[in-house]
Amino acid sequence: ALLYNTDLPQNNMAGSDGSNPNAWLGLLKWSLAYSDGTKPSGENVQQMSKEDIAFLESVMKDGIIDEGERMKTILKDLTDSLEVTLSAGVAAAASSSDQEEKRKELDEDDMLELMQELRDIVEQIDYARAFMAMGGIPFLLGCAASAASKSIKKGALSILSTMCQNNPPVQLSLLEHGHMPPLIQLFFDYTPAMDSSNEGDDSMREKVVQALSASIRGHSMAEHIFCQNEHGRLMLQLGLGMQKSADTKPSAQLRKRSLFLLRAILTSDEATDERHKLYQNMISYICTHEINEEWEDDAEIREMSLAMLSQLLTKDPPHKVVSETILSHKNQIGSFGVKRIDCIRKLEEGSDDREYASLELEEWERIMVALVESK
Repeated sequence: ALLYNTDLPQNNMAGSDGSNPNAWLGLLKWSLAYSDGTKPSGENVQQMSKEDIAFLESVMKDGIIDEGERMKTILKDLTDSLEVTLSAGVAAAASSSDQEEKRKELDEDDMLELMQELRDIVEQIDYARAFMAMGGIPFLLGCAASAASKSIKKGALSILSTMCQNNPPVQLSLLEHGHMPPLIQLFFDYTPAMDSSNEGDDSMREKVVQALSASIRGHSMAEHIFCQNEHGRLMLQLGLGMQKSADTKPSAQLRKRSLFLLRAILTSDEATDERHKLYQNMISYICTHEINEEWEDDAEIREMSLAMLSQLLTKDPPHKVVSETILSHKNQIGSFGVKRIDCIRKLEEGSDDREYASLELEEWERIMVALVESK
């Protein structure tokens, strides 16, 4: 049976009787239908007829959307449609003809539209928790790992990302459902194979990293579990492109997602020397590759990398492992910095190129100062 928490947030505009806060929209719609705005409201006041009352009640009802019931409807429609799609139109042996007639089957575009609507609803923290209580998490995880189309899988991952963002109860529920191993495996399923038997799909891998990142960041237990997962660390290495040559790197968006997650777990308040030691090779890679313009052609990734190194280096109190790792590449970082700063400063003042490079210049100046001040 589906469970649903009815204690949803009430808007401050709600009436004392607990009526829906959006009821005024229905009243406005009715008022506009019966007044052209040219007569004072006090003139020719007449008692409402039964027909007028019925019309008003209908408008009020039509103008109110119960988000909880809407989520239930969407979940049922998606479940029914995916069941039909994944069974390739073959009815289960236990299903009766009546049940089959009642089952709602949607095409892929309709399902994606419902998923987008659901994602919009669960952006609100309390609705995300309500959807979780309905059994939404196992549905989304199952959908992402199923034989559904890539678009449907991406839709499920996007909803997961949205509902667990800064939402500890949802993050904890994901942990209880053991979400990390299947999502990490999904990343590997879409990773290009060395023998070219699998071309991979960076857009799918980017969605996986986004979902994992949202479920981990800010949750101490989730961060710890992920950092101890060897496959999770390998996933980040692949996402950053550590195993690739410069001309076969993952997409820029995947690299950014991976770098964003790496920075979050390394600069977290829960980060320790033990954690930094596990990621020492990635920290070194950032120092030797991701800030080097000759290797990394995406300015935003260079800026993100420099900002991460500065933040790690200026941490108070300092972390021994990460500081020693960065400072071991001090000369190389300095060489990159001098060259890049000189190149940016030679750009014409006020030009678009100079403006575009201004943030990178600031990050370079910051890291150079941090390197000088570090002992």
